[in-house]
Amino acid sequence: MSGGALPRHGVPEGVPEQRQFADTLRAAIEARGLGLERLQAHLRTHGITISLATLSYWQSGRSRPERRSSLAAISHLEALLEVPAGSLAALLGPPRPRGRWLNSVTESPTFGAFWPRPSEVEQAVSQVDTHWDDRLTRISQHDRVTVGPDRGERSFASRQVLRADADGPDRWVVVVHLDEHDRALPIVEAVRNCRLGKVVDEPASGLLVAELLFPAALRRGETIIIEHELVNRAPYPLATNYERKFRLPAREFVLEVCFDPAALPVRCEQVIRHDGGEQVKAVSLDETHSVHGVALDFAPGCYGFRWSWES
Repeated sequence: MSGGALPRHGVPEGVPEQRQFADTLRAAIEARGLGLERLQAHLRTHGITISLATLSYWQSGRSRPERRSSLAAISHLEALLEVPAGSLAALLGPPRPRGRWLNSVTESPTFGAFWPRPSEVEQAVSQVDTHWDDRLTRISQHDRVTVGPDRGERSFASRQVLRADADGPDRWVVVVHLDEHDRALPIVEAVRNCRLGKVVDEPASGLLVAELLFPAALRRGETIIIEHELVNRAPYPLATNYERKFRLPAREFVLEVCFDPAALPVRCEQVIRHDGGEQVKAVSLDETHSVHGVALDFAPGCYGFRWSWES
C-alpha cells in the first residue's frame, strides 16, 4: 500500500476506540507486509525504544499507547506504514482514566522490563501462555527465602492470592533468572491449588519459565490461593540477594529472608527500585535470624533484600 486511506477491515461504527486502533494498526501492518521487528528498528532510528511485546499488544488490543514516549512513536509508525498523518493517533481518542486498580487493560511494563537482559526474558516467556496475566489482580504475595548454614540458597517458597478480572484466567507464570549461568536451575514444585504446566529451561541464559495451572479457569471476580516452591540442588549457590520484580501492581507484598543461626550476614539492606531510582535502607535481623519487609500498593518495580557475609 502506498498512501491513500487507512485500511479499516472489519471495524464498524461503534467499536471501542482501543479495538478500532488495534484493528486498524494490524491491517496497516499486514498491508505493508512488515514484521514487528521492522517497526521496532524503525522507531529505534528515531530514538524511541518500544519492545516487541508492546507492539504486539497494540495490534492485538491488549493495550494501547498512552505514555509520552509511546504516543511519540505513532507519527513515526504512520510514516512507515504510509498512512495519512494523524490517522492512527485520531483513533486513540482522549486519555483514559488512570487508576491503580482499574479493571481496564492499560499499557504495562513487559515481562522483561526489570531484568538484566530483557530480550532474553521476553523470548523465553513467549514460549508459554501469558494471555491472562494482565487480567489477574495481585491481591497478596508472600515470598520466603531460606538460606542454609553454608550460606547457600536452599529454597524460595511463594504464596499468591489472585483475583480474576475477566472470565478465563487459568494459570500463573513464574520467571526465574540466575546471575550465575554455570549452575543448575532450581526445581519448580507446585505445592497448593496448582499443577506444573509447560516449563522452559534455558541454562545458558540462566532462565527458567514455568506455568502453574489452576484446577479450573476462574470466572470474573473469583479468587484463588496458590503456592509453589523453587528448590535448589547441591552444591547450593552462595546467597547474596533476593528481589521480586513487579510488572503489575500488588496490593500487598511480604518478603522474608530466613538465615541459619550458624551463618548470619554482617550487613543487610532493603532495596526498592522503581521509576529509575533506588531506595536503600539498612535493616537488622530479628530474634529468629530473619528479616522481613511489607509493601502495600506496590507499583511496578523491584522489591528485595541484599546482604554481605564479610565486613
